[in-house]
Amino acid sequence: MAHRSVERNKDKMLHGDLGIVALGSCEELGRKVNSYITSWRLQRLKEIAPEDAGHLYESEIEHPSFLVDIAAPRFGSGEGKGQIFSSVRGDDLFMMVDVCNYSITYKMNGFLNHMSPDDHFQDLKRIIAAVGGKARRITVIMPFLYESRQLLRTNRESLDCAMALQELVSMGVDNIVTFDAHDPRVMNSIPLHGFENYHTAYQFIKGIYSKFPDFKISPERTMVISPDENGTKRAIYMANVLSIDMGMFYKRKDYTKLDDRGLNPIVSHEFLGANAEGRDMIIIDDMISSGDTVLETAAELKKRNAGKIFICATFGLFTGGLKKFDEAYERGEFTQLLTTNLTYQSPELLSRPYYTSCDMSKFIALIIDTMNHDGSVSSLLDPIDRINDFLEKHNKL
Repeated sequence: MAHRSVERNKDKMLHGDLGIVALGSCEELGRKVNSYITSWRLQRLKEIAPEDAGHLYESEIEHPSFLVDIAAPRFGSGEGKGQIFSSVRGDDLFMMVDVCNYSITYKMNGFLNHMSPDDHFQDLKRIIAAVGGKARRITVIMPFLYESRQLLRTNRESLDCAMALQELVSMGVDNIVTFDAHDPRVMNSIPLHGFENYHTAYQFIKGIYSKFPDFKISPERTMVISPDENGTKRAIYMANVLSIDMGMFYKRKDYTKLDDRGLNPIVSHEFLGANAEGRDMIIIDDMISSGDTVLETAAELKKRNAGKIFICATFGLFTGGLKKFDEAYERGEFTQLLTTNLTYQSPELLSRPYYTSCDMSKFIALIIDTMNHDGSVSSLLDPIDRINDFLEKHNKL
């Protein structure tokens, strides 16, 4: 039986020949995505027209890979350029970039530099410029939305995320695809262009069950927790999908002082929600930066005698290292940590016994395949049906 991904777009026409541009920050993820799409399309060819497959999807027969050969080399001064080594005229291009991949380095004046989000964003623009307007359509897949935490103006400060999105569309980008944007309302800065914000709740549920097959989700036994007020909508969404209670913490701050980061120090974490005693907790957030917030949340829940504690975050940046997570795990303050492979994962992180990686490559492949066929992505934007199907099958086991 054909996988439903094969069946989904079987009868739809291509918008244009597919091209996947995986920048250096996304090479591994791009290869996985390419592998899925290649497999699906070859299977469609066999099922649709096995005797005369060459008249359909000719590019799939001629080119078993959809990856476009590119480079973004650097001069000794640190300046760079974008290069494309094959024709992309008339192609439907999907450009993948991980702006948080700090593992990539380059030399500047003899010094070794790690690439910053600014460097990755600049390389993305260089590749777009190298296309020279010859593509039929350009979609940028940027899982961690560049400068997504700098999207509001509360004083005399820059609006970096909005400016970045406007710069991309001014260069000819038609669609932006991202995941769990810090605040998806930033799409209002480009109202005449596509902006798709996907959720990762389904992958987290699968990840938890992969490690704990006997885990049960029920209103009596499970709660979804937002570690702060900014993530309340995300937690409410997941709680509604799973039909369980939701709780949240809010940070009480001392607004008379500033810490060494220029922020008001946190005095305490106050909990709002039902009784947590004996209930398993799913802490959901869009990102883990230093990790202080989610770890403090987990510790507070343990003080309230919570059961298993799962920390789920779409983007695991771990800017403060893993030592504090190791220590918290040893103290029994959380059960499992789950993040996706939408951003760089260090070998140290992957080796931790408490860590589960949620692979998003198949989902991204489905998004690309659907958009390339000009199909509707509505069912992909909302994972309720997939989550319910998964839980129903699991509960029957």
